[in-house]
Amino acid sequence: MASINSLDEFRLIATLLHDVSETHADVFSHTAMEATVSIVESRTRSEGISFITKTLPKLGRLLDQALVSEHLVGISDLRFATRAESELPVFMGEFFEKVFDERGKILPSPCVQSVCVLRQVLYYLYKYELPYTVEQEHEVVTQFEITEDDLATVDASLLEIEEELHQLPTATKRGVCASMLDVAREARILLNKVFSRFDPMDIVPCHGPGAVATKQRLWSKYEWTNVSSRISQVYPLDAYFCASMGEVCDNHGHGFTVSDKCLPARVCLVPKDSRGPRLISCEPVDFQWIQGGLRKAIVTLVERHPLTRNNVRFTDQEANRQYAQYGSTDGSFATLDLKEASDRVSLGLVRLLFPAHVFVCLESCRSLATVLPDGRELKLRKFAPMGSSLCFPIMALTIWALLAAAAPDEYTRKRILVYGDDVIVPRGYSRDAIEVLEAFGLLVNVLKCCTSGLFRESCGLDAFLGFDVTPLRLRTVWSSSRSPDVYSSWISYANSAWDRCFYRTYELIVSALHSIYGAIPDEGMRLACPSLRVVEPQWLPRQSRTNHHLQKREWKVWDIKAPRILHELPGWRMLFRFFIEGDTSSMDDPMRPNGYLKFIRQQPFSVRSYTRRSSSMLVRRWR
Repeated sequence: MASINSLDEFRLIATLLHDVSETHADVFSHTAMEATVSIVESRTRSEGISFITKTLPKLGRLLDQALVSEHLVGISDLRFATRAESELPVFMGEFFEKVFDERGKILPSPCVQSVCVLRQVLYYLYKYELPYTVEQEHEVVTQFEITEDDLATVDASLLEIEEELHQLPTATKRGVCASMLDVAREARILLNKVFSRFDPMDIVPCHGPGAVATKQRLWSKYEWTNVSSRISQVYPLDAYFCASMGEVCDNHGHGFTVSDKCLPARVCLVPKDSRGPRLISCEPVDFQWIQGGLRKAIVTLVERHPLTRNNVRFTDQEANRQYAQYGSTDGSFATLDLKEASDRVSLGLVRLLFPAHVFVCLESCRSLATVLPDGRELKLRKFAPMGSSLCFPIMALTIWALLAAAAPDEYTRKRILVYGDDVIVPRGYSRDAIEVLEAFGLLVNVLKCCTSGLFRESCGLDAFLGFDVTPLRLRTVWSSSRSPDVYSSWISYANSAWDRCFYRTYELIVSALHSIYGAIPDEGMRLACPSLRVVEPQWLPRQSRTNHHLQKREWKVWDIKAPRILHELPGWRMLFRFFIEGDTSSMDDPMRPNGYLKFIRQQPFSVRSYTRRSSSMLVRRWR
């Protein structure tokens, strides 16, 4: 057995199964629980940790597909023994039989609680961010290249549609599909209406929080060393990269380098889930600068425009979650899952659909190529890979425009919801929606689409028969060394376990936390720091004092601190940073007292202060 300060994967899932046995003793007896734990232990020893992080989630995916198709198949493919004269697995079979009959057909009245338990156990460690292998890294990069090759064929067909729309005689001979032509024409009309009064030059550029291809960090992002001529021809240097004309005059002849060379983006691999890493393409800093301004302007427009404000969202997932829950109640809505959605929106598709005055600006700040981990440079046919500030909004608008254009009536059009690549449509329109998206080069993962049955998933919510069956998923890998990420994440996991009545799991995590971090406050103390739901008296913080300035009692506790870095830029650069990052938006109308009060309550903005990403520290402080 592992030590008290260790939380290995087998111990976590075994404890979870004990909790399930106690909360569902009428279904999952102690004997059945021990037999299930024995299966997990045996297969973990023979297959390694991948049984818990990969095989069990695959069984969970078969369960989800069965809830949609209403028939459970493929159990034997995962080497799970089935019950005698039954299609149901022995593993967790007590719960499977509450949902399916012996032939694997879903019951007329399936047990929602059993579905919730099954999904909790099967997906528990699906998102666990274990180190990925070289093979997994190679597989992700290879798929990225394959997608680029696929887009060549897509762009060829899109070019035919574009020529036909411009009534070129060469396209008539080729014979473009009439339905695709109609959808493209209507989608262009819709996006022209959305952007009819939009000025892509009226933007406030900004830096993103992440890494950039040119590797500048913090203040160095404001010290321009290269600005591509592709950008400066559309967004002039003096208007978008300088604080004022005064800076232009003071720095005349030096200070900036406008290069004809367009620097490529750079591929990075970051943890995603048990299947492997996620590929992110870091943009050059000058491209990211303009992309950030365009993103803010487009998001504001779309969330306010009458055509899109109820259908395309970027900041609020609640509507998608609610409609997914409605769809799980009566089947009226279907959820669609797009595979590699950000990588399959081609440049040709954006050129085809978006107004010319907008596309010129979008193209000017788009990376032409990206550098792969092995040093090779790959020319990009996609509009923007994940990592570009414009990837998310342009992808969402493209999906909405195509689906709205192909919608048979206004009723259907108003009930299309898009949040990134999370798509919800009326169920009767789902088959046509899939055909339309794939006709324009997008790839729909049919196995993950919920178009029948009464199971739906969208924007992090999993619903069945109107009930939330979203499991608790562990992400941050446990460490026996003190870490701010582990401390805050595992306190959150413990609290979620308590809320779900997994008290053994809660006690296991809390015991491990106490063995490493000592005393931890509980929520009853109402302190502004990570706190547990319930803490035994002997583990509560004891070191306290009275703060006479704040007239309150304070305790010495662990807290997360992001250290500040002070650096002074040249005067014009600091002024420029204040113009961009100093939040004066609430002062737009000084006659409105609410805006004024909001402004004076804000923390003062310091142009000399910076916070480095991923540099949080675990410190002892008074709270």
